Amino acid sequence: MTHEVRRPDGESGNRDGDSDSREPGSSTPGTAPPAAQPLWRQRDFGVFWAAQTLSVLGDSFALIALPLLVLQATGSVARMGLLTAVGTAAAVLAAVFAGVVVDRADRRRLLIACDLVRMLLYGLIPAVWLFGPQLWLLYAVLPLCEAVGTFFAVGYVTVVRSLVAGDRLTEANGRLNATAAGAGVLGPLGAGLVAAWTGPAAAVGVDAASFGVSAACMLLVRFRARPTDESPPERTGLRRDLRTGVSFLYGHPVLRSLTALLFVFSFLTLGLTDLVIYHLKHDLGHDDGTVGTVMACGALGTITGSLLVARIRRRLGFGRTWTGAVAVCGLAFAGLGWARDVRVVAALGAAFLACIAVAGTCSMSLRQEITPEPLLGRVTSAFWTLHYSAAPIGAAVLTWSAERQGTAPVGVVAGGCCVLIAVAALFTPVRRAGRNS
Repeated sequence: MTHEVRRPDGESGNRDGDSDSREPGSSTPGTAPPAAQPLWRQRDFGVFWAAQTLSVLGDSFALIALPLLVLQATGSVARMGLLTAVGTAAAVLAAVFAGVVVDRADRRRLLIACDLVRMLLYGLIPAVWLFGPQLWLLYAVLPLCEAVGTFFAVGYVTVVRSLVAGDRLTEANGRLNATAAGAGVLGPLGAGLVAAWTGPAAAVGVDAASFGVSAACMLLVRFRARPTDESPPERTGLRRDLRTGVSFLYGHPVLRSLTALLFVFSFLTLGLTDLVIYHLKHDLGHDDGTVGTVMACGALGTITGSLLVARIRRRLGFGRTWTGAVAVCGLAFAGLGWARDVRVVAALGAAFLACIAVAGTCSMSLRQEITPEPLLGRVTSAFWTLHYSAAPIGAAVLTWSAERQGTAPVGVVAGGCCVLIAVAALFTPVRRAGRNS
């Protein structure tokens, strides 16, 4: 679970919910859809929409199935946290390079290749598990899949503009994010049920199949070509690209404060999914189906927060909305480990994810609003890298501590620190980001 709403930052339909304002272009020619035609009747967008929904659904299966596999094989929440840590570390490393690669590649081919690679890698797990658990395979496959998924996520946010007219971008991204959130409800529930019936390895197999269908759909999508009068992106060095993004974040008072606060927040919360799964199975003695149901309730919280965030921000302004959401996240986190009733765990998880959606959508929207268009990709890449750079260590520390001290005290400490982050924000420029910011 991360601060910006990921595919299941984030980031919803794309990695952090951003709709990239750059003209992506593609070497695959296509025709622009009529602006007045409903989106659901635009063939290429409709196929792309279906492909992304399937991809998110597959990610949701893996989110539940992989920790269950580790718990089934080892009974250790620390091992679950270590798997989360290495996967996130690979995603952070890939984020450093993804923007440059996506800007220079044929995006359609890149997206198809990413889906096919993940299909093959995830497909290895149930095939090998037929002969017995092989924990090393998870630690090899997940980092590769997370890295490939990062390239897919960055490519994803660049191609929507190639499918719909400019005045339909907001509507298109809303449709994509809404179905992604819906897939986030069905995915954990389905993964829990499949794991309960046939084992978590079979749920990973469903994940692999979803990527294969997504790749097949992408073969049918035609992206518009880059306009002939548009110059290709300037080729600059990786170090310069990163420095430019970091410099912009550092130079803006609100973004600088947000980056620092979210650095700590991600460190504290990345391992929360593993903690909840361990609490439900180890502490409360429930089965995989219950895990999937609780996670599906959490995804309903994401949908609720996503639907309410615009109204809340208009009413309260950025600063109050962001700090209030982070404070409620901390309170919900602190109560999760103490909750003994599954319904209470589900309610607290839904509250946490609803506030994650509110705070994350606010932060990414603000970044889009104040970042100059030519810098948006580099600033986003720098933000992701800095935001999540310590999160893998945090996930490992959180779950290691929970295994030795119990989920309740660890949840209280981590949740209390999240509340302190909200308090600290009151002494930064984040507080002064008012109703119109």
